[in-house]
Amino acid sequence: MLRRTSWALAVAVPVAFLGIFFVWPVGALVGRGFWADGTLDLGGFADVFSQPRTWRIVGLTLAQATLGTVVSLLLGIPGAYVLYRCTFRGQAAVRAFVTVPFVLPTVVVGVAFRALLAESGPLGSLGLDGTFTAIVIALVFFNYSVVVRTVGGLWEHLDPRAEQAARALGASPSRAFWTVTLPALGPAVASAAAVVFLFCATAFGVVLVLGGQRYGTIETEIWMQTVQFLDLRTAAVLSVAQLVVVSAALAVASRARSRRETALALTAATRSTHPLRLRSADALPAALTAVVVLVLLAWPIANLVLRSLRTPDGWGLGNYAALGTTGGRNALTVTVWEAAATSLRTAAWATVVALVVGGLVALVVSRRPRDPAARRAVSVMDSVFMLPLGVSAVTVGFGFLITLDRPLGLSVDLRTSGLLVPIAQAVVATPLVVRTVLPVLRAIDPRQREVAATLGAPPGRVLATVDWPIVARSLGLAIGFAFAVSLGEFGATSFLARPDGATLPVVIFRLIGRPGAENYGMALAASVVLALLTATVMLLAERLRGDRTGEF
Repeated sequence: MLRRTSWALAVAVPVAFLGIFFVWPVGALVGRGFWADGTLDLGGFADVFSQPRTWRIVGLTLAQATLGTVVSLLLGIPGAYVLYRCTFRGQAAVRAFVTVPFVLPTVVVGVAFRALLAESGPLGSLGLDGTFTAIVIALVFFNYSVVVRTVGGLWEHLDPRAEQAARALGASPSRAFWTVTLPALGPAVASAAAVVFLFCATAFGVVLVLGGQRYGTIETEIWMQTVQFLDLRTAAVLSVAQLVVVSAALAVASRARSRRETALALTAATRSTHPLRLRSADALPAALTAVVVLVLLAWPIANLVLRSLRTPDGWGLGNYAALGTTGGRNALTVTVWEAAATSLRTAAWATVVALVVGGLVALVVSRRPRDPAARRAVSVMDSVFMLPLGVSAVTVGFGFLITLDRPLGLSVDLRTSGLLVPIAQAVVATPLVVRTVLPVLRAIDPRQREVAATLGAPPGRVLATVDWPIVARSLGLAIGFAFAVSLGEFGATSFLARPDGATLPVVIFRLIGRPGAENYGMALAASVVLALLTATVMLLAERLRGDRTGEF
């Protein structure tokens, strides 16, 4: 009886959290767009999709997502080989650095690429500032690490004997790769492609900063229709269209992920090889990886730091000294340092919530019940908790404002309590916690739990003695991801943060939108501070990683 009650609570808590803080706000906002005068009106679909602007936005969204995915795969697969299949001095540091762009705030990345591609920047002569190409490059900057970690996580566990047999039978290295290794990596490649497509299709901050309205996507159009025009009908139609694309990507990712986790469980148990030292035959992938790390990943960040030290009076720390002010013409309500303190405090609370909710989801979904109906329920739960990754953060944030005044009859108006920002950030961070912890839990041999239970250990003791020692280090990485992502969350926070409680990403975006060299210099310096915070968090988290980590 106690065991059933415990598992029921483990399911009820995250389901209630998702229902109250995701399904309800999103459903309410979408519903307002389709209900007029108490009656259901679906004519908005015909009206919205009869406009050429809508199809242009859909086309740009699909184009940027497709190109971003293809380029990320072409660059990321060689990187996965070098960083996870081979070994070299400094490998751990490079792995950690490659992970940092994935958790960098979108506003920071937008500012970094604008500083690099603007007329006064090092690549200003290329004329890429404000172009579609700039957006795609920035998206690849973000998602390169997703491909490297997802594909590399499986590649380092592949049994090399099949490829060695193909080589012994006369196959060239390239033919052995295409006919043996790549098919074995298929689940990881498909999973990475689906996740990258999802992230590219729902990108917000990067597109808003680099492309503006000229290269608007479904995500930025939802924001514009909601914030500037208060046209909830159009926003609702676009949210539904986005949800269809997201659901398709999640379905592909879920199917590929289950195949990948099965492969990991099998190969981890039979692994009989050590990583290979880089050889002369690996010169091409090693050179390509070096170029990507130095040019695509390091250069924008290094240029951002360099530009932040440039002031109208010359080189110096003037922009950083100005972070203790509210900017030129009082552009801000709080100083950047106050916003940084708010961001750290908010991210800490969001991480605690995401860890509890995501940990419970991973624990439940990692089980493999024998009943077919229970297995289907577990699979549905796994997929549903990935939806916050793909649903517009703008939709979530605005949905919070119209629903969570006094939820469930509470006497507290959550909109003025300061609780909504960490809750919204936790909604975004929870899927990353699940994806980090779940593969490790699923790789545990269930017979270990069965033996412990047979010897009389209660469920709590089984978790403490079997699951916890294995999953503890992946929890450290999950905490790092949740904290870093919460630090940089911008879409929902831009709706919910009060002027006196603005976070760093919100402050940076406001500084960018204000005229004057002083405000722009402060935006650059504040971006460096935020990037340094997220990089430090991820470097610490990377040191806690075990031999097997999650999808990211």
